[in-house]
Amino acid sequence: MIRATKRRRVAFFLLCDIFIFTLSIYFAFLLRFSGDIPEIFIPGMIYSGIILAIIKIALLWAFRIYRVPWRFFGLNESRKITLACLLCAGIFFCIFLSYEEIFAPFPRSVIIIDALLSAIMVGSLRISKRVLLDFKKSKNGNPCVIIGSTSKTLQILKGLKSGYANYYAVGVVDGRKDLVGTYCDGYKVGHKDELKSYVDDGVKSAIIALKLMPNELKELYDELDALGFKDIKIFSLIGQNNQGITDISIEDLLARKPKDLDSSVVESFIGGKSVMVTGAGGTIGSEICKQCLKFGAKEIIMVDHSEYNLYQINEATNADDRNRLVMLNITHKSEFESVFAKFKPYIVIHAAAYKHVPLCEFNPLVAVQNNILGTKNVVDLAKKYNTQKVVLISTDKAVRPTNIMGATKRVCELYALNSNTSSTEIVAVRFGNVLGSSGSVIPKFKAQIAANEPLSVTHPEITRYFMLVSEACQLVLQAASIAKGGELFVLNMGKPVKIADMAQRMLKLSSKEHLGIKFVGLRPGEKLYEELLIDPSDVATKFESIFVTKSKPYDIDKLNLQISNLLNSQSQQDIEDNLKAIVTEFNHNKNRN
Repeated sequence: MIRATKRRRVAFFLLCDIFIFTLSIYFAFLLRFSGDIPEIFIPGMIYSGIILAIIKIALLWAFRIYRVPWRFFGLNESRKITLACLLCAGIFFCIFLSYEEIFAPFPRSVIIIDALLSAIMVGSLRISKRVLLDFKKSKNGNPCVIIGSTSKTLQILKGLKSGYANYYAVGVVDGRKDLVGTYCDGYKVGHKDELKSYVDDGVKSAIIALKLMPNELKELYDELDALGFKDIKIFSLIGQNNQGITDISIEDLLARKPKDLDSSVVESFIGGKSVMVTGAGGTIGSEICKQCLKFGAKEIIMVDHSEYNLYQINEATNADDRNRLVMLNITHKSEFESVFAKFKPYIVIHAAAYKHVPLCEFNPLVAVQNNILGTKNVVDLAKKYNTQKVVLISTDKAVRPTNIMGATKRVCELYALNSNTSSTEIVAVRFGNVLGSSGSVIPKFKAQIAANEPLSVTHPEITRYFMLVSEACQLVLQAASIAKGGELFVLNMGKPVKIADMAQRMLKLSSKEHLGIKFVGLRPGEKLYEELLIDPSDVATKFESIFVTKSKPYDIDKLNLQISNLLNSQSQQDIEDNLKAIVTEFNHNKNRN
């Protein structure tokens, strides 16, 4: 059916073009002779008309003009048609010079007149339907107002006229004074102050066509919501499948978009290096792997104990030839050492850890073994095999920890930072929650909304820091690039977000405010407020989003003995006591509420 439609379209355009090319040579002669063509020139007109038509059709076919449907005809196709007609004039002129006696007498000026007429007539035919569609005011779907007069707005209007979405535009507004009063595809651009009148007239849908920072988008969304718009969309060609008009996501509103992301610094640090990533299939590890491939790593040794996670990251990176997939548990030192001996990585990024607070509370010994012993193995083997740089991924929960997970990560920091040597530079990078990570609150809320369940929030006042995983990982690599060894870097996560407010906003974004919020009480070990990541005493780096914080020196021999005692703990109380012996600020919050 589709092929038959294409054949009919091609046949239609071919017949129309043949007719146009016949008319164009005739009109060219008429213009040349002021409407009265001498009889002696008619044979030359016929011969030239046949040859010109054949050349034009061949060139239009070569430029794939016959493959372009009405609705996709645009400026690029117009340029191609003009070029084809001018090229045809050049080819015919060469033919004319070679066989002038066939066409004689023949006025040479006709060649260029014909080329111009052909381009205008062929282009006019193809754009005629587009013009009719543009004048046609479709009113299918819901009325909407478009925010912003930009190139995106033109794409939206074009899409709405072709039935791309269930909306029709009733107006365009913009807050920039220099654009107010101008016209955008036939719509007079109004001022943003006119938005209230649209709501009063019953328009409840708005499509944002502006490129905004997350804080600016949040302000605009709140403004539109306060005015009474119930259906607020955003137009973007960035994201999955270039979706175009989409819902505003909570990630759009929470993302920080640091201004100091510097790809050249990361590329210089990673490019041409052998990089090992532990926990390569996790949220952080997988993004680190993707970025290392993007920035030109020679090879990526992807280490993960989960078969499925390792398969997923390999698929997500299109099974890149540089991937080296290693499935093992990093707490098994002898097996892990064989990997170091084989690959001898230049850089190790240690992202493997158990990070889910309640699960670590219920399984403290496993958390200690995986987090602390795993980190110890990474650091010790990196030093033994002369790895140039080791980067430990840490967490804000290591700051004055109240749970097992946070305490184990603080021990990891102490061991890593006090194991630094002149040949192996070891650093730690600490940051808060990443948006959409496995086991985090946002995917949980999305699942509850999909199941039409109330959103479970532990406490009305609980707050957390958030950052996009891609941005957090690039800042991690940037921090590592400027590290000299022994530093504890902290990422500036911005302002903390109240989880209850975020839940309410997610309900509003999904138009399911009726589901409500259910407060279930703090989980074991959970903090009400995460500690401020940036302390006034922290030292700024050349990147405004990266700071160096203080970490006290710790006797490494004493720490090794304490870790040995911790790993040999016989009970949960022993584990807690041994952790407190190392992390004196550890204040275990066992209360569930």
